[in-house]
Amino acid sequence: MFALGNGPVLAANTPIVGVSSHALAAKPKHEMPALPANFPAQFTSDLAWTGSHFPEQSQYVLALTPADIEELNAALAHFKSLGYDGDQVEPQYFPLPTLANKLEALSQDVHFGKGFNVIRGITPAAYSVEDLTLIYLGIQSYVADQQGRQDKCGNMLVHIVADNSTKQAAEHHRHSNKAITFHNEEAGDVVSWLTRATAASGGKCIIASAYTIYNVLAATRPEVIRTLARSDWPFALPRFQCRPVIFHEDSKLIMNFGRAALLGNEAHPRPKHLPSLSFRQIEALDAIEAIAQATQMEIQTQAGDIHFINNLAILHRREGFVDGESLATRRHLVRMRLRSTKHGWSIPKDLTREWDEAFKKHAAKHWHLEPMPAFFFALRRHPN
Repeated sequence: MFALGNGPVLAANTPIVGVSSHALAAKPKHEMPALPANFPAQFTSDLAWTGSHFPEQSQYVLALTPADIEELNAALAHFKSLGYDGDQVEPQYFPLPTLANKLEALSQDVHFGKGFNVIRGITPAAYSVEDLTLIYLGIQSYVADQQGRQDKCGNMLVHIVADNSTKQAAEHHRHSNKAITFHNEEAGDVVSWLTRATAASGGKCIIASAYTIYNVLAATRPEVIRTLARSDWPFALPRFQCRPVIFHEDSKLIMNFGRAALLGNEAHPRPKHLPSLSFRQIEALDAIEAIAQATQMEIQTQAGDIHFINNLAILHRREGFVDGESLATRRHLVRMRLRSTKHGWSIPKDLTREWDEAFKKHAAKHWHLEPMPAFFFALRRHPN
C-alpha cells in the first residue's frame, strides 16, 4: 500500500466500479521496471492531494463579502462608463482596490498551491447577461490575464448546456447531460467557468490531482508511468499527433489528455485509418481513471460560482445531470481557457502548437453571450 501525505492510505488494488481491476494491481517489487529518465519517484507538492484533504468549503471557496460585491458593482459601473467593448476588460479598467489582493492570492494558489478554487457570492439574477459576463471577465483578468480561443471558429466563451436537438449534439460532451470521464482541456494553463444556472439534479464538478495519480502509479505500477511518458500516443484531436500523456517540464508534472481524442466517441468517431491504442495504453487510461475516482474531490456547484482549475495538473469530469423546466434549473456554464503572463508554466514543446493557436494566433475571436447554433458564422470579420 502507498501512504499519500496526510490523506488516506491507498491500496494498489483499490476496486473501482466500471474499471478493470488489473489497472491498479501492483507488481511484486522485484518485477518493477525503472521510471522513465528524469521522472522522480515522487512529486512532493501541494498539488498532490485527495478529496479528503478538504473537508471544509472554506479551504477552497472564496466567499465574497457584501463589501466585495459593492466593489465589483463599482468596477462594473466604471468600466461601462469608459465605453469600451467587453473584450477590453483588464485590471486598469476594472479597479478592485481591496478584492485584488484576494484574487492575487487565489491566482497563486491555482498556479502553485492546490490548483483549484471557487469564487462564491455572485447572484446571477441580480445582473443582465452582459453585466454578469463583464463581472466574470473582470474577476478572471486578475487571476489570469490572457484569454484563449477555444476552437477553430474563435469562440472565446463556450456555453456548456444540454442540447438534444440532434443526436450528434446530444453526444458532444459540451451538450450532453451524461457523465463524462476525467480529462484536461486541449489548451490553457487554467480552465475557468461561470455557473449561470445549475441543473435540477446532478451535474457536480469533480476534480482529481494528476500529481496524486502519478505518485500512486510511480510507487505501484512504474511501467504505467513509462507508458504514459512515451511519445507514441496517437491523438486524433484537435489534429493528429503522436505525443506523451505526461511531461516532466521545469520540475513540474504536466498531464494533458482526453479519451475522445484517443478513442473517439459518438460526436467524434475515430477515423479508421488512424492507429488504435495498444493494450498497455488502454490499461494506462483505466489506471488514471481508477485512481482519479478513488481520490477525487466533489464540489457541489451553486449558481453564480466561478471555478478556476489548473488545467496542467488537475483533471476534471462531470457527473450526469437532469435539467428542470425553468431556466433557473437548466445547467448553463460559460467556460474560458486562460493563461497568466505572470504565473504561467513552461509548456512542453509537444503542446506549444495548441497553446499558440489559443493565445498567440491572430485570428477571429467571437464573444457570444448566449449559446449559438452550430451553423452560425459571422458575416463580417468585425460585425456591429
